[in-house]
Formats: sequence, structure tokens, C-alpha cells
Amino acid sequence: MADIKHRIAKRVAQEFKDGYVANLGIGLPTLVSNYLPEGVDVILQSENGFTGISGAAEPGKEDVDVINAGAGYVTYEKRACFFDSALSFAIIRGGHLDATVLGAMEVDEKGNLANWIVPGKMVAGMGGAMDLVTGAKKVIIAMQHTQKGAHKILKECTLPYTALNVVDLIVTEMGVMEVTEDGIVLKELHPDFSLDDIKAATGCELIISKDLKPMEVE
Repeated sequence: MADIKHRIAKRVAQEFKDGYVANLGIGLPTLVSNYLPEGVDVILQSENGFTGISGAAEPGKEDVDVINAGAGYVTYEKRACFFDSALSFAIIRGGHLDATVLGAMEVDEKGNLANWIVPGKMVAGMGGAMDLVTGAKKVIIAMQHTQKGAHKILKECTLPYTALNVVDLIVTEMGVMEVTEDGIVLKELHPDFSLDDIKAATGCELIISKDLKPMEVE
């Protein structure tokens, strides 16, 4: 499972362009900071109040005062800037993020997102997800394709929504999919899987791109 998560994170990192300001959500998305392309200058923002994340801290070298939004220990660049939540969310809500990378419980073919609650279970709340998906210029979902065999990419979400019509790109261990007005377009397929495999693991019809290519993460 760890290899799958790192595969997804590596592929997501390829979406970042020089000069991007990007936010990484909790969980799998935080791994993206470890795979930023060489020569591409990206400023990573953490919603708990700083910019300039440079990756996870090595065991034994953690600074207890420096954590990301998921409470994981991280390192930071010399240009890092620390600030309060008010300024952090002013950056997010003000449209200053080029991209945000979030996990999801469900995504549907209209780009609707459900990523904060399973009915009947206690949760702390939605957090900054609703701000991130409406404030960022590009919303990338990084997640495993299924959950214990159950579909996570659906014709229509069954869980409570985080936001509607916000998802631009979905990256899983099986492939890369773009959400369009016509539906979800499969743009890249990982060589470990066939078209039949990914279709069976998806709860809605996939549009196969005429330019379908292998998903490359090595």
C-alpha cells in the first residue's frame, strides 16, 4: 500500500509548474512534497499557517514546532514564512493558490467531491477543504482507486458533499483522469493495469482519450 501511495504522489508532483504556489492536504497528498521535479520552483503552502514546506522531516531530526496541517513533522526552506490562520485563509480564499491536492472518499463524473464525513462516524469537521476547492485554480484529487474493492469514482456521490463541480484532475494508482463537461476522461493508464481493470474499478463510464498514454512515475 505504501508503494501505491508513493506512486500516486510522484505522478501528482509532475502536475506542478515553475512558479506554482500549491497546497497539500492531509494524508497521501503530503507525500507530494518529497517528489517535486528538479528545476521546478514550487512554493508549498500549509493551511495551518506557513509557506515554504520542503518535505517530511527525517526520524530523529524533527522540529516539534514545525508541522503540516495533518500534524506531520516537516522541514522548511530558508524563504519560509510563518503566519496566523487568518492570513493563511486569506491566501486560500483570495485565489492565490495555483493548485491544491486533496484526498477523497468519493468523486463523481460531474467533479463533485465528498471527502470529509462518513455518516454515523465522529469527525472533527470539514477543515479547510471547502475553502481550498473553491479558492485554488486547480483541484487535484490524489487517492487510491477503490476502498476495499468499493468504487470511489462514481456516477453520483453517495456521501455528503464537500463541494460541487470543483475537481479538475484525479490521480490514482491505476491512472490519470480529467474531469470534463462530457464526463471523466482517462488520459493515462498505468502499465500494471488493463483498460478492463480500470473500467471494472470505476463506478461510472470512462471516456478513453484518443491520446491515451502510459502513466509514468519512475
